[in-house]
Amino acid sequence: METRIPAHLEVAGLLRTTQADGGFAMVLHKGERDGGTILVVILENQGLGVLYERMPQLDGSRKWTRVKDQVSENKSDFDDYLDRRTRQDSDVWIVELTVADRERFVQQTLKPA
Repeated sequence: METRIPAHLEVAGLLRTTQADGGFAMVLHKGERDGGTILVVILENQGLGVLYERMPQLDGSRKWTRVKDQVSENKSDFDDYLDRRTRQDSDVWIVELTVADRERFVQQTLKPA
């Protein structure tokens, strides 16, 4: 089982890492300071979002997993999903990151499952 970093510190690290790499980062929804779930929206060149969430694994670890993609034919579905998540869990953090190279950022920073 992994030791969990407080959510506000992890969010601050994501913001700083993105900004240090020349990207733009902002918090769309501020959640519970220490234990809130963190959702990361990474915007692609076309302005479409890709959503990552740290999901529990059978071994007790929590790995970043790509859970939703925004599609150009129905952009509102993605926003509706984020709205539903904040209504279901007011402790959730939603962080939006705009990066030059999404794949590199994900591999270096999120290291998804």
